[in-house]
Amino acid sequence: MTSKRLSRVLSHFLPAKSTPAATTSTEKAAAAASPAPAATTTKALPTFDELPHFKNFPGCAWSVWGENDELGTVNLLTDEVVQRASREEIRTGKAVSLNWALNFPDKPMFGRKSPEVHMKVREPTRITRDDEIHMNTQSGTQWDGLRHFGIVEHGVFYNNTPKDSLPMGIVSMPDPHDIDPSLKKIGIQNWADHGICGRGVLLDLVNYHTKGGTVPLPYDPWTTHGITVPELEACAKHQGVEFRQGDILLLRVGFTQRYNAATVPEREALAIEPETLAGIEQSDDMKRFLWNNHFAAIASDQPALERWPIAEGTVHMHQTILGLWGMPIGEFFDLEKLSKTCAETGRYTFFFSSWPLNIIGGCASPPNAAVSYGFK
Repeated sequence: MTSKRLSRVLSHFLPAKSTPAATTSTEKAAAAASPAPAATTTKALPTFDELPHFKNFPGCAWSVWGENDELGTVNLLTDEVVQRASREEIRTGKAVSLNWALNFPDKPMFGRKSPEVHMKVREPTRITRDDEIHMNTQSGTQWDGLRHFGIVEHGVFYNNTPKDSLPMGIVSMPDPHDIDPSLKKIGIQNWADHGICGRGVLLDLVNYHTKGGTVPLPYDPWTTHGITVPELEACAKHQGVEFRQGDILLLRVGFTQRYNAATVPEREALAIEPETLAGIEQSDDMKRFLWNNHFAAIASDQPALERWPIAEGTVHMHQTILGLWGMPIGEFFDLEKLSKTCAETGRYTFFFSSWPLNIIGGCASPPNAAVSYGFK
């Protein structure tokens, strides 16, 4: 979505512009002597509390980008936002991948199928081989797409898409020029076509809480623990980070570090026993923090983003983040190397680039994510 279109869509949330007073010759002279203000890509968006309810759910953003929208908060990644991020953040050409190897975790959580990679000899008499991969797109590093999680109580996905309107099972598309619209609706191919690129921001909660590894982490990433808004704000302040509209927020809570240090029996038990995870708390304060900062996407190094199991008397944050906002949720991101680089340089922003698999009607995808550094 271009910045002009975004401005038109948001115009009904903004007060009418008043007619400016006539400019005097003195004011014209002063303006000519002063440098022009820097262009900004920030557009006014409604706050969380200004958004309408969807039945008993507050903070519904369906009206922000229109009833036919299939991008959600990825709309915030306009050409201008991406250009500014690339200009400010890409300076050295150095980059780091944020993708765990497709083979991991060897035993996925939440009952998902383990990836199967079949190495095949194509022709025994020649040196030619193929790979055949059978996987659940949410077994490892992933983006949760708009078809993954909706408003459970009301049976709809993002933008009031009825769950029964989206086909299930094996689908066939023999003609690329004549695809049933129901097969494409809110599929992850929309993000694959647009790209999820812009300024990334890492909040390294592990480094923050352990004071650079000098004291123990005050929680176990493999046990139920809710990360609060004050924690996130304090971490951002400690790192010298100021958010801006369209940022892609990455949270390091310590899951991958804990996994890498675990024994094989511990890892196997993790996939069998009921899931308990540290993650963002389920609260309206957290919803306000995420929406009012107008992040384009959010990801973490753990398998569910949010605290698991959810707190009693609350509902899944997935319902709001995906179902009401259309915000990509990243899980199992490998942030270990990025954490070290950010700690060494003291810089926690970078150019983030992700191109999901172009799966028509896909529910999720490996992110194919990487960051490019803006520091030497």
